[in-house]
Amino acid sequence: MGQEDDFLLDAESDAQTVEFIKSYLPQDLKDKFTDDDLYYIIDVIAEYYTSSECLEAEPDEEGYIDIDLDKVVDYVVEAAKKEGMGPYNAEDVFFVVQGEMEYGDSLEE
Repeated sequence: MGQEDDFLLDAESDAQTVEFIKSYLPQDLKDKFTDDDLYYIIDVIAEYYTSSECLEAEPDEEGYIDIDLDKVVDYVVEAAKKEGMGPYNAEDVFFVVQGEMEYGDSLEE
């Protein structure tokens, strides 16, 4: 599979993630995040996973890795400030992060 194919698969995966998160968000948050906001946030979440080495942790006896969602939220909010995105409220971003995690869990089922 070529680099262009990988890009198309990533784009499709991101689009599915964004659609899942939009349906996951509470009604009062649905208008707070544009699709561009959600794409940005899922990119920053992926960046957090790779840079924090949290995915390198030992899984528990059920095979799960404990990820501190508050740390992910803090990372997203700080990155957004530095990059001129948002501003995002941490409490609102928590639901996006949680939605991204739920989407990942739904793929494993």
